[in-house]
Amino acid sequence: MFDIRIAGPDDAEALGDVHAAGWEAAYAPFFSPEFAALGVSDRRTRWHARIGEGTLLLASFEGRPLALSWSGASPRRPDWAEVYGFYGHPDGWGSGIAPALMARTLVHLRAEGHERVHLWTLRDTPRSRRFYEKSGYAPTGASRSHDFGDGNPLAQVEYAREC
Repeated sequence: MFDIRIAGPDDAEALGDVHAAGWEAAYAPFFSPEFAALGVSDRRTRWHARIGEGTLLLASFEGRPLALSWSGASPRRPDWAEVYGFYGHPDGWGSGIAPALMARTLVHLRAEGHERVHLWTLRDTPRSRRFYEKSGYAPTGASRSHDFGDGNPLAQVEYAREC
């Protein structure tokens, strides 16, 4: 039903489109309109430099890219994996593409030898938190502040699960 594959250099624009649209819908309301516009623009172009860093999966439906997953070894937790980024285009929300992509992400992480995985998400994004919980992740109780560059740190919470 969905095409899920490792992204390559030719996918950078599609990855940017998915990331920008998903980020804008979920996170832009936390920022000033000016800063949000810059964030959307930046997310459209940052993937050219990330191809080949970790595992980057792109999920499509009927040829249209609708979700991305970026994961690899955790820089903070030895012997763990981390989902660095997981974004869905709003046009794909509710289609089942995100759960299919998360399942494939976990398969890749297991194949790389990881037994546990964690991720961080904004505390005040109930949609993403529900998705991670439905995907078998549980809050660890850890939290941190993250400044996206506008000088106003936002609270993030950590989730984890076995791969």
